[in-house]
Amino acid sequence: MFDSIPVSTTSTDSYTITVGENLMEEVAETLASRFSRSKLFMIIDEKVYRNHSSYIESELEMKFSRITKYVVPSGESNKSMEQFSRIVDFILENGVERSTSLLAVGGGVVGDLAGFVAASVLRGIPLIHLPTTLLAMVDSSIGGKTGVNHEVGKNLIGAFYQPKAVFADVTFLETLPRQEWVNGMSEILKYAMIESPDLFTQLKELTQHNEFASPKEWIPIIKQSADIKVDIVNKDVKESGIREFLNFGHTFAHVIERKGEYGHCSHGEAVFAGMFGAVEASNRTGASISTNDLEYFKPLYNLNLEKIGTDTKELTQLMLRDKKVKDQTIRLILLEEMGKPVVKSFEETKLVEASWNYLISEFT
Repeated sequence: MFDSIPVSTTSTDSYTITVGENLMEEVAETLASRFSRSKLFMIIDEKVYRNHSSYIESELEMKFSRITKYVVPSGESNKSMEQFSRIVDFILENGVERSTSLLAVGGGVVGDLAGFVAASVLRGIPLIHLPTTLLAMVDSSIGGKTGVNHEVGKNLIGAFYQPKAVFADVTFLETLPRQEWVNGMSEILKYAMIESPDLFTQLKELTQHNEFASPKEWIPIIKQSADIKVDIVNKDVKESGIREFLNFGHTFAHVIERKGEYGHCSHGEAVFAGMFGAVEASNRTGASISTNDLEYFKPLYNLNLEKIGTDTKELTQLMLRDKKVKDQTIRLILLEEMGKPVVKSFEETKLVEASWNYLISEFT
């Protein structure tokens, strides 16, 4: 059993997100029926390959003459130009054609990296996402953002490139480490804050007694989260308007990640902390938003941000390297009320610094 979500980014560019369990037969059949069967490129996370290679390859080998795979070392540090260059070399040296599909198997790092490769090689080859983490299933595999990090900041090099299909197979979540459950949960909490507060209730039920429910029980909330993002992406493909709302908490988070050298905490952990900063900034600009629902999930995170320091002026200045900056002015996604996001610009930084103070006090 599975559910399908249609994505239509343009009149000619559309695809389907399939959410369910034991989807590899469907994945293999879709790839083989739509693209060249002589060869398939697979970019896969090393931990996923170690845990699930037989499950993945058994179905694919029945459909393709040759599977050429590149195993990416796990970790955010590998979302780099160096790794991008290595994969491009690998694909070009192994005889790629424009009809050769690329299957990205892993979390957000592999999805963003492989997506940028697919967008670049031969000016575009077919890309299929097989996300294996909760975060990738509800967020990063959807919407066509691809790219790599730079020492100046996160996700500063890349392209918008839509996949031909996405398969969110919860079978992969059976081996998901606890921290990765928490990592992905942050993006669902974000959807709760900017659009659907009912997600808080569902998440509380799925994480009772600080334990995570079985992967199959997460299918409805994964589908609802994907639906929210798809609805926004369909209306604003290249983040020129409401798609910016999906960055709630992220401007704070990207600074936290950079200060931690992309190793101190995960993206999702940084986003969770970042939402506290965004709520504080919202309240300082006239809103009255409670953090009680976020506080409920705090014990799951066990997050200490002492490493990022307490220099709020420096942290605020680092925000000026964010992609959303315009005319050297910090722009934040805030809330007028729960479920009602808004973009606000800050030429004066004192309010932002005060929000950093609040955020730091919550996590040190």
